[in-house]
Amino acid sequence: MLPALVFRTVRSADPRCLWKFAWNFGFKGMLSVEKFKRRIKRGEYFPPFLYLSILNSCNLRCQGCWVDVEEKDAIDLAALNRTIADAKRHGNSFFGIMGGEPFLHPQLLELLAAHPDCYFQIFTNGQLITEKTAGRLRELGNATPLISIEGREVVSDERRGKKEVFARTLRGLDHCLKAGLLTGVATSVCRSNIEELLTEEWLRELIRRGVHYAWYHTYRPVGPKPNFDLALSPGQLVRVRRFVTEMRARLPIAIVDAYYDHDGKALCPMSTGISHHIGPRGDIEPCPIIQFAVEDIHDSRGIFETMRTSAFLKDFRELSAQHTRGCVVLERPDLVKEIVRKHGARDTTARGTAMAELEAMSPRFSQWLPGEEVPEKHWMYRLAKRYWFHDFNAYRGVAHDAAGKTRLLREEIAATLPPASTRPAAEPELVNK
Repeated sequence: MLPALVFRTVRSADPRCLWKFAWNFGFKGMLSVEKFKRRIKRGEYFPPFLYLSILNSCNLRCQGCWVDVEEKDAIDLAALNRTIADAKRHGNSFFGIMGGEPFLHPQLLELLAAHPDCYFQIFTNGQLITEKTAGRLRELGNATPLISIEGREVVSDERRGKKEVFARTLRGLDHCLKAGLLTGVATSVCRSNIEELLTEEWLRELIRRGVHYAWYHTYRPVGPKPNFDLALSPGQLVRVRRFVTEMRARLPIAIVDAYYDHDGKALCPMSTGISHHIGPRGDIEPCPIIQFAVEDIHDSRGIFETMRTSAFLKDFRELSAQHTRGCVVLERPDLVKEIVRKHGARDTTARGTAMAELEAMSPRFSQWLPGEEVPEKHWMYRLAKRYWFHDFNAYRGVAHDAAGKTRLLREEIAATLPPASTRPAAEPELVNK
């Protein structure tokens, strides 16, 4: 798997893009995590990876989206440059760029050009990436487009709220690949696309197209119009994890995940402190789906000092880690409300309904499924996670009620299964372990 992946990447990607990836993301990214570890030992937290939603606006209208895509909020270039420059002074070199649709921001390419010593992952639907834009990204070399595909022709139109979404997205994907960009495809796995895209056939199609990596993350029903019918069952969540670990060991395509360590134990990047989020108004949020904040990037102290001394972020990290290894928003919306009220955090949405949305939520399962851990199968992923992506002792000394959670998990799975006489052979494995 690994030699074939390296061979096809070296053959297909522009040398400048490869060098920037290896140096800015690979080597400097490892150093940033090491600095993060040293800060933790001093009781200080500043994440090595920052994610910035640089604007709200989007050209699509996806089911279950939590972003105010009709709004025109955007972080200006000066504020973005100031924020990234301050983070760089403290060892950061990798930044995730999100939206809305980032390519609607008129100064996106200027931002990338201003920081040639950084590496950017751009979360995009790909439809606005023209040949000219892809060519400019190749010249810069310090960004990887991560293009979201949510299904084939029919499912994409339904999920994304527009027509011909799949074809338009593939056109942008092809522009990136022809330009020699290191390019990924992301999928929010849900009930409507799991049979189409969580397959070896789909990954082999991406490999034939020249895609270098994939990212499977699971759909989270949050926001003003959460679609609970799209949410995966516990059995399907385990199915996603098993698929990822198996394909990583078999196919020459890198596969990213952000919610498990090398032993397959669940974790939350927010709880571990390895990443936090900045919203399109500059608000500093625990993560993209927790749309509350006390501080913002416009504080004269700078992003490092503001985040390092934030009692709000500290409480979120510690209290969520005490109660779950999974997603605190899905599993404990009551706890999120408690922390927000304790700190008097403001609603960072334009719609102003974030608290009402929390109050309407019922607890549900996320990635923490005790007893269903699936360790990494490939030595490379296992080694990389062991040293640079794990829980960083965030859960050490915390006695989670794994037994109680396991009992509820069994009941949840059993309740969703058909009668034994009609039950297929695939699911009972989860119930009878």
